[in-house]
Amino acid sequence: MKKILIVDDEFEMRQLLRIYLLQDNYQVDESDNGQDAFEKVKKDDYDLMILDVMMPIMDGWRTLEEVRKISNIPIIMLTAKGSIQDKVTGLSSGADDYLVKPFDEAELLARVNALLRRAHNQEENMDQHEVLKYEGVILNLTAREVTYENQKLNLTPTEFDLLEIFIRHRGKALSREQLVEHIWGLEFMGEDRTVDVHVKNLRLKLKASGIDKLSIKTVWGIGYKVE
Repeated sequence: MKKILIVDDEFEMRQLLRIYLLQDNYQVDESDNGQDAFEKVKKDDYDLMILDVMMPIMDGWRTLEEVRKISNIPIIMLTAKGSIQDKVTGLSSGADDYLVKPFDEAELLARVNALLRRAHNQEENMDQHEVLKYEGVILNLTAREVTYENQKLNLTPTEFDLLEIFIRHRGKALSREQLVEHIWGLEFMGEDRTVDVHVKNLRLKLKASGIDKLSIKTVWGIGYKVE
């Protein structure tokens, strides 16, 4: 049974999330602040975290930053704001998805299921002991690590998955829909903006690491490709 950590300072929201998740046969744990959630992640194995942004003691952004230092657990950010900047901030900081309050049960479960399915597929890849190499970039699918000239790149799980699919299909234009299906699955209910932000972050990290030969090009009207 998959175990999910709910992090929100509002008791009513935690209860609502608990009801939805228990009905879908998930095991649920709760925390009402970021500091406590961080300690729980250090001590226990969770399959996914649902993390609110506005909290006392340690807000969601800081919690996300600290958790990402020790874990690649899939994280869905909860926000009461629908602004593009909040979404960009969460995705740029290492979140895998975001959910704007208020939301319905179907949307929540679709996003949870998509992220857990992706995590399961990653575990299957780990059994393949496969390594991808392209233009000096080495992807170790077992350790889920990326290196270039013996330097490790600090990529989020989503950025790693994007780089993998781009290298596997280099030279081919991939639509946003294809990228969404590969990374989140057909049940994903987000927007194209989510893909664009992750691609932008990946481009910046590749450039900062001096990887000039691996370039992610925008194919207008379609999506992206690695030449």
